[in-house]
Amino acid sequence: MELRKMTNENLVLFNVDSTSKQVVIEQLVDALFENGILTSKEDYLQAVLDRENMSPTGLEAGLAIPHGKSSAVKKAAFAVARLQKPITTWESIDPNNEVQLVFLLAIPDQEAGTTHLNILSELSTRLMDSSYINGLMSASTPAGFLTALDQQDQEEESSQEYTKTVLAITACATGIAHTYMAAEALEKAGREMGIRVLTEKQGANGIEGEHKGSIIEEADAVIFATDVAAKNKDRFRGKPYVQTRVAEPLKSAKEIINRALNNPDGTVTADHADADSAGMGSSNKQGFLAEVAQAVMTGISYMIPVIVAAGLMMGIAKLAAMPFGLVDSIQNPEYATHSNELFVILHHLDKFGGLIFKFMYPIFGAFVAYAIADRAGIVSGFIGGVFAAGLHYTFWGIEDGIPSGFFGALILGLTAGYVAKFLNEKIKLSKNLQAMKPMLIIPAISVLTIFFLNFYIIDPVFGGLNALLRNWIEGAQDSGSVVLSTIIAAATAFDLGGPINKAAGAIAIGLAADQIFPLTARVLAIVIPPIGLGLATVIDKYVVGRRVFDENLRVAGNTSLLLGFIAISEGAIPFMLRNPLITIPINIIGAILGAVTAVLLGAVQWYPLPAVWGWPLVENIAAYLIGLAVGAAFIAFANIFIRFALIKKNEQQ
Repeated sequence: MELRKMTNENLVLFNVDSTSKQVVIEQLVDALFENGILTSKEDYLQAVLDRENMSPTGLEAGLAIPHGKSSAVKKAAFAVARLQKPITTWESIDPNNEVQLVFLLAIPDQEAGTTHLNILSELSTRLMDSSYINGLMSASTPAGFLTALDQQDQEEESSQEYTKTVLAITACATGIAHTYMAAEALEKAGREMGIRVLTEKQGANGIEGEHKGSIIEEADAVIFATDVAAKNKDRFRGKPYVQTRVAEPLKSAKEIINRALNNPDGTVTADHADADSAGMGSSNKQGFLAEVAQAVMTGISYMIPVIVAAGLMMGIAKLAAMPFGLVDSIQNPEYATHSNELFVILHHLDKFGGLIFKFMYPIFGAFVAYAIADRAGIVSGFIGGVFAAGLHYTFWGIEDGIPSGFFGALILGLTAGYVAKFLNEKIKLSKNLQAMKPMLIIPAISVLTIFFLNFYIIDPVFGGLNALLRNWIEGAQDSGSVVLSTIIAAATAFDLGGPINKAAGAIAIGLAADQIFPLTARVLAIVIPPIGLGLATVIDKYVVGRRVFDENLRVAGNTSLLLGFIAISEGAIPFMLRNPLITIPINIIGAILGAVTAVLLGAVQWYPLPAVWGWPLVENIAAYLIGLAVGAAFIAFANIFIRFALIKKNEQQ
């Protein structure tokens, strides 16, 4: 790639006299705008500043590469600033970095997954070479700078002799910046150590630089720098390996390479198509909690598209049915054979969305187990998710079965992963019988384990919990409206469509049907958590000046916000799975505050219509909306401030 084609002399600024990061960025944005790269300075600047709040763009050796993707960018380009005095306050991967050379990348939205990554990767790779940086810093004119931009010292690279070969796989949750930065940091450290480091990036563009054939045979060790489960690890069986977080090479690449060669976490083992000990966090050195967190993150990243797809199908069906007054009845069986073909299609589309939702937990459980045990865990993890979704009750003809929901999916998915991993590590067979382990022994034992765990513990525990809650709610029927509203709201918000939520719904609807107590608290507690969590992902950068949710959860947040307004609370489940100890209490408190506020102000809803199209049927809609705003705002701000505090604490450590 010829980098000079992405810029020009007017976009190279020498001797910039500023010690403020934002001022430097603004000057570069002005240069891009004046050269016809941007349609709006303001929109692009905001995109860059938003990116700055996500993670450091300062690197090391005096470098920084801020970047922004925006519809305000006409074509991909970058501007450069060489500073008179270094900026010591620019947040950088190297805390001692003093920024003196700044590259600002401008990427059109439609090229975000291609040009963005290619330029960032190419530029970052070249800037790892100190002689290349010296050439840029010593250029006396913008024209000389552009010439130096595409001059690479090939002789040093080609003549360098390597004593060892280390392969690396890098992958972050979003598959963008850290995937490439970690790869470049490892390659640079390897060059300095006289060790050949070859990296495979498993990012947003798929697998790049895939390790194959003889290069794997020659490798002395493998590094898995990943925050999600790496793909195709069985290629490396027999090789010493190190498992670490994707950000670690940015701070200690040389130490990681030394560990891989001299003190590895273990050896990658595999039987035919199965791999185990290179799974996420298989090293004891990583720690059990870190391993569990990575497994959950992997499961969530694969589950989110299922939630989005299901919500969209149901949302399209309900919104299309709204003009006909069929929003809450389109799912009724009579519309499956209605004379109006449109109603038939909408009926089945709504049911299709519900069907997709049923596979949310099986996908989550499968990939949680996969993150721990690789392919050995997928089958039993999937089956655990099937139990958590309650699909076994459907096939067994049990009409009143209570699924265990996300708690069950979490416990069963983790158990499936660890059982499969244990079996894969401990069972030793002769070479002629090895195929039996991944194809017969591990699936049989792990699936049977999941069956008994679910049969004797998971289903009974959550069923018993549901029964206790039902009795508790029934016993509170004679309590005051505030107490009863509090109980119903708390139970509804607790597990977002799970067994406790359904128990609260059964009681609340029964009370409303008998005209004993309205459904106000119930319907508000359905929509407040997903709307509040979705709102949090939108406003966090404005409240605390930075993003506190990663890209996966921001995608989930947008979906959660939309699904909240159409009363599908499952959109908020990824947040609960990622941080249950934070999310569940905040959801409960927010739902209680919102419901009680609305009830005290006089809002009354007798109909089970929590979605936006049911709001016109609410008595005293103003009080209802105030309660909704209070509950959603509490959830949004509580999540933002607590997560921000945890981020700051981790940064200080």
